[in-house]
Amino acid sequence: MKLLTLKSKSGARHRRKRVGRGNGSGMGTFSCRGMNGQNARSGGNRRPGFEGGQTPFISRMPKLKGFRNPSRVPFQAVNVKDLEVFDNGATVDVLTLVEKGLVAKKNLPVKILGDGDLSKKLTIKVNSISKSAEDKIKKAGGTCELIPKKPQEPKKTKKTAEPEAK
Repeated sequence: MKLLTLKSKSGARHRRKRVGRGNGSGMGTFSCRGMNGQNARSGGNRRPGFEGGQTPFISRMPKLKGFRNPSRVPFQAVNVKDLEVFDNGATVDVLTLVEKGLVAKKNLPVKILGDGDLSKKLTIKVNSISKSAEDKIKKAGGTCELIPKKPQEPKKTKKTAEPEAK
């Protein structure tokens, strides 16, 4: 086999379509553009994204980037240094944090963060805790216990509502 003996398979190579070279070629008169109309004219095609005059999809989309995560869980953060307001040996949970004014809402999960130092022995029951905060609490002689986050119930709609017994 030599390079000059190589041939492509029959049907693999096509001649270029030469339009507007007479009716005998089969591509004369309208030159494969159809009859009259905007697309038959030179430069007559529409810009990309044009939708015939209605507001284009790209204009209907919001301008700013990004999205809001629908499954985001907003934690209420409390630092270790803020836990000094509790007495030695106290149990710290969401309700006691609300009473002391360290968190605003009792139905949102709470996370303890490790900023500051702790000198009191506390029993802490929260939804989440950082590694550094856990180390500081255990170093002070306290204990940490994680309570599960409350799963949010799906909102009932007319389709998902249970049918009444007849």
